[in-house]
Amino acid sequence: MSSTELPLVPPATVLPKVAPVRVGDGERLRSVGLPGITLTVRSRPPAREGLPPALYVHGLGGSSQNWSALMEQLEGDVDGEAVDLPGFGDSPPPDDGNYSITAHARAVIRLLDASGRGPVHLFGNSLGGAVSTRVAAVRPDLVRTLTLVSPALPEIRVQRTAVPTGLLALPGVAGLFTRFNKDWTPEQRVQGVTALCYGDPARVSPEGFRHAVEEMERRLQLPYFWDAMTRSARGLVNAYTLGGQHALWRQAERVLAPTLLVYGGRDQLVGFRMAQKAARTFRDSRLLTLPEAGHVAMMEYPDTVAKAFRELAVDKAAVASGDSVGGCDRRDRSAGTSGEGTPRDGADAAKASGDGADATIVGS
Repeated sequence: MSSTELPLVPPATVLPKVAPVRVGDGERLRSVGLPGITLTVRSRPPAREGLPPALYVHGLGGSSQNWSALMEQLEGDVDGEAVDLPGFGDSPPPDDGNYSITAHARAVIRLLDASGRGPVHLFGNSLGGAVSTRVAAVRPDLVRTLTLVSPALPEIRVQRTAVPTGLLALPGVAGLFTRFNKDWTPEQRVQGVTALCYGDPARVSPEGFRHAVEEMERRLQLPYFWDAMTRSARGLVNAYTLGGQHALWRQAERVLAPTLLVYGGRDQLVGFRMAQKAARTFRDSRLLTLPEAGHVAMMEYPDTVAKAFRELAVDKAAVASGDSVGGCDRRDRSAGTSGEGTPRDGADAAKASGDGADATIVGS
């Protein structure tokens, strides 16, 4: 095996025992066996019977725990489940070692088909945003609404702060990186991730930081951790190069579901300037900009994101029932911004309060 090849990962049946994944108050975990994959699904019992189903899809290096705060906020609105993508969280690697965007999307589709829960309110963050976009484009029957938090869609001008993550896709880089940071403590690793992903790392509570350190310690014991990270990063970069009907922006144009787009002004991984391009591309969309948020707005400002989603779901329900819905015309949905996603005041912009965020919602 050459130094640039990734090591073979032992099958899930012979993986070492590690500490159990954390389950928050009111949450449940279950394992779902599907052809070629086994998925761990985190859920919260809904506040009442009959609520519409929702599915949450995390980003690169994340897990279903990334959605715990938002799931709690929305437990009175949806019957929510969050999936650990293959190789992440508590889900073992896929049997075929395929971590492409298409493979992750196929895993989500298989889960929804097997559970019979579709159509769902589908949420995706970062890598999960790209995966959810593909799911919504190829299987519109499975998606009621689409909420994308900093979706990892192709950018021509990538931010410098995002380059190291993209470099993980190159052969041999993961090995160099692990040798470089082999002496880092779990606390140092979590501090680095937090500084990269949060607009304000101080928003992480001491308890939240402790839980993140425990999860980092657990992940580092998994022999496939870097393999899943590297192959998923490579799958994302490869998806950026696809043309024709498989291009992610072309698939975004095909999404029929009402879409909420959430972008953070301090995002170091997905350019804030992409907010306006996304708002123009998704045909039935509204844009929520959070100038103080980073890459994981649903963790930093769950109240604000939850409020914006409720407005999206209520408007969709009103349209479905034939009631008239107020709001901006699609041509005016960028009224609350100027330039490349820079917030400004506007008569057509609805202000969203909560979590102390100076948020602006613009929609159709």
